[in-house]
Amino acid sequence: MKKLLRTTLATTALGIGGILTVPSAIAQDAGYEATESAFDDNVIVVTARGRNESLLDVPISETVFDAQAIADANIQRVDDFIALTTGVTFSNSQDAGTNFISIRGLSQTRNGEPPVAVVVDDVLQSNARSFDQPLFDLESVEVLRGPQGALYGRNATGGAIIINTKMPSNDFGGYVNLHAGTGDEYGAEMSVSGPIIDDKILFRVSGKYVDRGGYFDNVFLGKKADYLEDIALRAHLRILPSDMVTIDLRGSLVRTDAGSLNFTYQPAIIDPATGLPTAFDFSINDANLVARDFYANNLGLDNRDIDQLSLRVNFDLGFADLKFVSAYDKITQSTGSDQFPYSAASQITPSPAFPFFDATQSQYFDIETFSQEVRLTSKSDTAFRWMVGGYYLDTSRFVSSSIMSDLEQGIIRITREPVFNPSNPLTSFIADDNNNEAWALFFNAAYDLTDRLELSVAGRYDRDKRVQNVDPGQGAYDGAGNFIAAVGQPGATNRATFDLFQPKVTLRYQPSDAATFYASWGKGFRSGQFNQNGVGAIAAGAGVNGVADVLDQEETETMEAGFRAKLGGRSSISGAVYKTDLSNAPYFVFIGAVSAQVLVPIDEIDIFGVEFEGSAELADGLTAYLGFSITDSKIKQYSVNPALVGNKAPYIANNTINAGIQYRTDISSSLGFFIRGDFENRGRQFWDPENSSARSAIQLVNGRVGLEDLDGRWSFTISGTNIFDEVYNSELVTGGYAHAGQPDAFRAALRFNF
Repeated sequence: MKKLLRTTLATTALGIGGILTVPSAIAQDAGYEATESAFDDNVIVVTARGRNESLLDVPISETVFDAQAIADANIQRVDDFIALTTGVTFSNSQDAGTNFISIRGLSQTRNGEPPVAVVVDDVLQSNARSFDQPLFDLESVEVLRGPQGALYGRNATGGAIIINTKMPSNDFGGYVNLHAGTGDEYGAEMSVSGPIIDDKILFRVSGKYVDRGGYFDNVFLGKKADYLEDIALRAHLRILPSDMVTIDLRGSLVRTDAGSLNFTYQPAIIDPATGLPTAFDFSINDANLVARDFYANNLGLDNRDIDQLSLRVNFDLGFADLKFVSAYDKITQSTGSDQFPYSAASQITPSPAFPFFDATQSQYFDIETFSQEVRLTSKSDTAFRWMVGGYYLDTSRFVSSSIMSDLEQGIIRITREPVFNPSNPLTSFIADDNNNEAWALFFNAAYDLTDRLELSVAGRYDRDKRVQNVDPGQGAYDGAGNFIAAVGQPGATNRATFDLFQPKVTLRYQPSDAATFYASWGKGFRSGQFNQNGVGAIAAGAGVNGVADVLDQEETETMEAGFRAKLGGRSSISGAVYKTDLSNAPYFVFIGAVSAQVLVPIDEIDIFGVEFEGSAELADGLTAYLGFSITDSKIKQYSVNPALVGNKAPYIANNTINAGIQYRTDISSSLGFFIRGDFENRGRQFWDPENSSARSAIQLVNGRVGLEDLDGRWSFTISGTNIFDEVYNSELVTGGYAHAGQPDAFRAALRFNF
């Protein structure tokens, strides 16, 4: 079956990929109020600058997916639409909340703040652990490349992602989507919408369930290491008390139960018969050395709960729109993992089967956030257009990390307090409670100097005040519950404040109604943060210098020039060239001997890039897409190790290619057929400033084929991801900790609309 599916999909997917990412317009009403998707004189409407504008008019490098493109591409998770976006890469790692996004060389690191602002239904997401969650019932996705801090605030140095879910409707309807696939996966997705009171109170309820057995084998236990169960629910109530007022109340939850820490430790030479290390070769640090089998004597455990609630009120004041957005988020995540044979401190002991040096790990996150935004936006039909607003954020975050001796009695989860259990004797507990209070004031103004020339100026001042309270119980333990040594300063309080005014100036020229040229300059920053207290001393003891309790904020300055043009019909091209000066870029270091996780800044990095996108309707029903980017980076200053100046910066693919084709046709008066292929190339990239190991370029091919009722009542599809089973590491941590990318997977889905 699997071979047949691969062959069928490869027929169209070989050597090509992607899809026309903007096949229809997105008609939206101020912010995330998406209403209809339709071709309307081939105008694609976006909200990148906080108001409805034609994509052709927006002086930003942007890729747009509407509801039809999302369905055609079978976008189920974040990495699905990123795989179709030029200049952007995404990597999944050890658990549901650990993932890394890179836009134009601005990269996320483990334990670090993201370089991209993510806005879901007008709510700025406050924590990266909520980013990678199931996607369903979507209206549109906009991916903005380049600094967006003037509009979206701190942590938008690389760009922004705007996700709009489908809105409640005044007509009753919905859909059910059932699927099954390889990896023992099955699931369902549904949505129902309609009026409670016609034209006054509307509702929409959506949900998604996925249960997957897994793809990676734990050879020792005879079980799958990457099992997953996801439950996601969302409810949206829209109240229309008058023509001048719109109220949106939205709530959602996600419940994840999955495997965790599917790492291989490359220096460990494993005897497959026993799962025991027979030797340790510490010269091994190979990003191309991939293992999909695991030998731990415990399955990793990962439980993540996400709860989100938001209220938006929009007032039409005549001369402007006044918008209030309040949001509450809570994320709780607990992971438990078997450390064996990952610890560099391990010694070779052939007996007993799992000797005393084996260990387990437990990590716990508890994040609670409240945010409030107010925005006043002028109407769009004037020569002078403006927006002013303010933003407030209050975040409380607790994180703990523990190491325990493994006595083959399972894994003990540790949350807010040290747990002393004879089955998992505690050897270390590192924890802190962080309070983060931030506020911002921002503006955006655009003026038509002539009918063809626009000058826009935006600015935002962000201030981020952080307080770290070190847990009094932090320290090393003897396994019997006795405190034996302090780690860092238990009970200490650390404070830091980060701030910056982020300006952006853009000049847009439109020589005709079918072309736009622009040039821009802007600054941005990614907020600084704390390393866990005490890891600096641990790092120094392990020979890693430059680790401080406080990580300074990252700052960027970017110059960009680009264009966008319509070539007739549904064909278009766009391109951009940019240069970014980057300071204090965080780099992740894992010290295996003591299981310490630290962030170290790289003082200065220069990034230069070029990107291009083009789409065309080649024939009736046949559309194609091509995009590529080239990114060149260089370390300009690195105080931790000046000898590395001139090296490539870590985490940056030197190029990306996204290409594809789709064909849709009628095969009878009531039945339609479609087939498509997607191709993604992620170029060569280094994982460390030393450039000690590079992952070679990888090529991923996806495909999809299906039948659909021309009246839109049902569809049946077969899809595949990584259909040629490219073997690669999604992540490599210095020291040889490697996380394998997902193998080939296939899925059959049946959808009913009503």
